[in-house]
Amino acid sequence: LPGLHVLAIAFALEVSVGKTNTVMALNNSNVLLPCIFTTCIGFQDLDFKWYFNLTEMVGCSLIYHGKIKSKASEPILVERNPRVEFVGSTTGKDNNISIVLKNVEFSDAGRYTCHVKNPKEKKAQHNATIILTVVQEMVEADNTVTLIIVGIVGGLIGLLILFMLVKRVVLFIIKKTQDGKKECLVSSSGNDNTENGLAGSKAEQKAPPKA
Repeated sequence: LPGLHVLAIAFALEVSVGKTNTVMALNNSNVLLPCIFTTCIGFQDLDFKWYFNLTEMVGCSLIYHGKIKSKASEPILVERNPRVEFVGSTTGKDNNISIVLKNVEFSDAGRYTCHVKNPKEKKAQHNATIILTVVQEMVEADNTVTLIIVGIVGGLIGLLILFMLVKRVVLFIIKKTQDGKKECLVSSSGNDNTENGLAGSKAEQKAPPKA
């Protein structure tokens, strides 16, 4: 029984609307509502539908209904909303049953559910929902804070570099000054010793007075 359960999961029908289940569209624009399905054992006479605001508590409206005979054939339209266009394909690598909603309005915001039923998998059914948000204009990311942070960091780096340069110049000047003082001290000390030596030599060279 556990093995049969794992096998059933492996062959299960799955429906996906992509990595994220949210879409944002500009008012009066066209928006893509993506949907793909996967099945390991293939499909026959597959039925798929798109619903708007499909919930248990609220009534929904069917906006697209299609059927697919087999992997070798493209979907056949059964029913659709005039503003909905099918843009998918099921004969390629992916079983793509995406649609495009044209000229979206604020009233179009809500939940869009992609529902698939595969008779070949004992009429297995699965669905996925995508949430559409309609806005007047796209909001651009505010880079003000980022620019301020970059400016502060750049200023701190500039001050650090300036401080290091000033420090090097000051140390260089101090070193030169100390070297100059050392030369003066050495020169002065040498002169004093020379004069003292000469005086001593003359004093020593004088003959002692004769008695």
